[in-house]
Amino acid sequence: MKEKLANVYHRLYDFFGPQDWWPGEGPFEVMVGAVLTQNTNWGNVEKAITNLKGAGYLSYEKMVSLPSGLLAEYIRPAGYFNIKAGRLQNLFSMIEKEYEGSLENLLDADTENLRQNLLSVKGIGPETADSILLYAANRPAFVVDAYTYRILLRHDLIPEDFGYDEIQEFFMNNLEQDTVLYNEFHALIVCAGKQFCKKTTPLCTGCPLNGI
Repeated sequence: MKEKLANVYHRLYDFFGPQDWWPGEGPFEVMVGAVLTQNTNWGNVEKAITNLKGAGYLSYEKMVSLPSGLLAEYIRPAGYFNIKAGRLQNLFSMIEKEYEGSLENLLDADTENLRQNLLSVKGIGPETADSILLYAANRPAFVVDAYTYRILLRHDLIPEDFGYDEIQEFFMNNLEQDTVLYNEFHALIVCAGKQFCKKTTPLCTGCPLNGI
């Protein structure tokens, strides 16, 4: 299985090249983006991020004091803006409670402690928590999304009943514990999912994983 996963990675890397993810400036922007990207595409998130930057609010110190309604207006392009504003404020409340309102304390926290605290936040599930761990805190936590499940299942690499934890373990048990590798691999999977392994009409001809 290690050889198969290595083959998947190298085929994707050779085809798409390095992805240089996450598209965010600094850990806090990555954290905000990880929440905003839930159930929407990155283009909409960029619009919301641009709104926050333009208003001078894209910092923990500024956003933590924003009223929920005003925050929702700034992030409106990301969709579900009232819900996501609440989720961001839930995240900020956890940072205040567990890390004394300090991003430095959060980023220095033990990995398992940080993951459990992130998962305790209402509205933050495993994918969002692990995105923050990997892309903001530089921890080796493999991020699993719908593209990951679809690609692995269609190539008979996992059984249909695998859930998030089983898929994450599948990667982490068969790859080196390497943040850069996890970062690149997940980004390449997203590329393959978007361009070839579509939900209803997969484009198998020309896909770099064809034949696996």
